[in-house]
Amino acid sequence: MNLILFETHEIGKALPKRDERSIHLLKVLHKKAGDTFEAGLLDTGSGIGKIEKINTDGSINFSYKTKAPPVPRLPVRVGVGFPRPIQIRRLLRDLSSLGVEAVDLFGTELGEKSYRDTKLLDDGGARAALIEGAAQSRDTTIPALGVFQSLADWLRKRPWWKSQEDGSSSSPAVLNRAVPLFIAADNVRPDGAMSRITPTGRPVALAIGSERGWTDRERDLLEEAGFLRLSLGTRALRTETACIAAAVLAIEKIGE
Repeated sequence: MNLILFETHEIGKALPKRDERSIHLLKVLHKKAGDTFEAGLLDTGSGIGKIEKINTDGSINFSYKTKAPPVPRLPVRVGVGFPRPIQIRRLLRDLSSLGVEAVDLFGTELGEKSYRDTKLLDDGGARAALIEGAAQSRDTTIPALGVFQSLADWLRKRPWWKSQEDGSSSSPAVLNRAVPLFIAADNVRPDGAMSRITPTGRPVALAIGSERGWTDRERDLLEEAGFLRLSLGTRALRTETACIAAAVLAIEKIGE
């Protein structure tokens, strides 16, 4: 069962009738005033919620108490060429559910430029998708979300080092100090198969191209940055499918 996940600013306020969490509590779980439910507070931990009162307008007054701290996210950073806007929400939700610590979106040379204009990044839709994924997996943290102009910009700024230097990573300290394993999915000109890499226990920085893949120039940039270009198989995959498949394999490489 999913956690009912709240943000700090929602504590002490009534949950609106049309809120998906209210609908889930009353229509799916059939909870009533006085009943408790499994809940979580974003970035704080999991605990127990209690329905104090169901108001005449259908809103819910609730209380909440944290019982356990958040589980650290897995030291996997996924960088992906901007997919179609309709795919972004699903992609962010599913990567959040898998427990990766960061998701970066960047432009690629073969990617559709208009995909970068999605409103999800400005209207709260992206954050909502990340929270949905966390609730699905009974987590109380969400991945960091970054946006970069291009693959070259992402490689130049190296966000995987920044998260370690400023202490923002939620991963265990021993993994924070390790040099990441750099992997770029590439089914066209691969150096080998991703599935054959031996688990190392090291964090992973993972790069996935947009739907039309990488250009030779981008392959050179990845190689110069220390990325292994590894295949996910002989089939052409949708961006979101490739991301999930590669992320699962990357999680296996860190020993999870």
